Amino acid sequence: MESVMNCADEQQPSSMANLWSNKQESGRTQKAKGGFVLVHAGAGYHSESKAKEYKHVCKKACQRAVDQLKAGALAVEAVAAALVELEDSPFTNAGMGSNLNLSGEIECDASIMDGKSLHFGAVGAISGIKNPVSVANRLLKEGQKGKLSAGRIPPCFLVGRGAHDWAVCHGIPSCPSEKMATKFSLSAYKRNKRKMELAERMDTGHSQTKKRRQSNENENGSGCLDTVGAVVVDLEGNVAAAVSSGGLAMKHPGRIGQAAHYGCGCWAENARNIDSYSTAVSTSGCGEHLIRTMLARECSAAMQSEDAHQALLEAMQNKFISSPFLASEDRILGGVIVLRCCTCVEAQSSQNIQGKLVEFLWSHTTESMCVGYMSVQDSKAKTHISRLPSGTVPGQSLAIEGGVCRLMGVTE
Repeated sequence: MESVMNCADEQQPSSMANLWSNKQESGRTQKAKGGFVLVHAGAGYHSESKAKEYKHVCKKACQRAVDQLKAGALAVEAVAAALVELEDSPFTNAGMGSNLNLSGEIECDASIMDGKSLHFGAVGAISGIKNPVSVANRLLKEGQKGKLSAGRIPPCFLVGRGAHDWAVCHGIPSCPSEKMATKFSLSAYKRNKRKMELAERMDTGHSQTKKRRQSNENENGSGCLDTVGAVVVDLEGNVAAAVSSGGLAMKHPGRIGQAAHYGCGCWAENARNIDSYSTAVSTSGCGEHLIRTMLARECSAAMQSEDAHQALLEAMQNKFISSPFLASEDRILGGVIVLRCCTCVEAQSSQNIQGKLVEFLWSHTTESMCVGYMSVQDSKAKTHISRLPSGTVPGQSLAIEGGVCRLMGVTE
């Protein structure tokens, strides 16, 4: 199943093709007014009772990123700022309020990628850090500085205690894990623990075990798949992407999901030439499914096709739902946000109008996905909770929506 939403103040890609040319004028100075952010508060299940809170945090994340862009920050800094806002919300499964693992502890994953330098930073199963994306971003920055003493290669991915200690050594403050847990996450942990203990005492055969497993999947859907993420294009046309997650509820200690894995949680890549697009992707859902399909990188590659909507639809269907790597799975659960952009020039009588054409999309196989988006030119962010059409089966069907945004500038 699919549907397409085009924002009221935006136009279809097909109509835009008549207004813009991909050819750039050389030797010109651009006065840019561009910059765009798209965020998500996870693909999973978002109850109507909490819709207002999910939308509010997406608005705040968009505004924070746009504030950074207006101040002249690059895409990678703006996307990190958006993620910090998402991590700080008690309603998301990232940073503050993350799911607790089997031992009753919080272990987080996060990663960030800069499309300009193609550098990447990630942390996995990190505890005691309020904003894991800040550590991932610092790893990315340190990696851009080059080799360490004695020619050592700087790390781009750290896990566990080593990641925590590295963060503290680089000026990122520690935060006691008990302060990161919320009433909701603690309540969910106690409830899930009782269910697990009851299930382990039951021994009524394979069919009952299968029923319990399916029941747990449905009950955990609202709290275990809501990884957060963002994609950004800045004033100069650079793209960046980031993702952060507390992981599955009741996961085994040390488990690391897609949010920390290269090519699985996020991807960002500036256009290599005038005929290609800059692309940025952030994913959410069941980490094991997203890791085995490397969905972020697959979707980014698909965005080089002429029709972005059709390309994402085919990527989600062929590379995810019908992936041979997930042939044994009953329900394939995941979601993505994607943007792609190109530089365009429109000739007018007195001057050339140069800007960015941004196409942004989201797609999911889960029951719902909450997104928000905003350009530098907007006065406020727009938010939307996308849901699968009634009667469709999560993990076997998908929804896809999106829009187009023009970021204007003047070429003198």
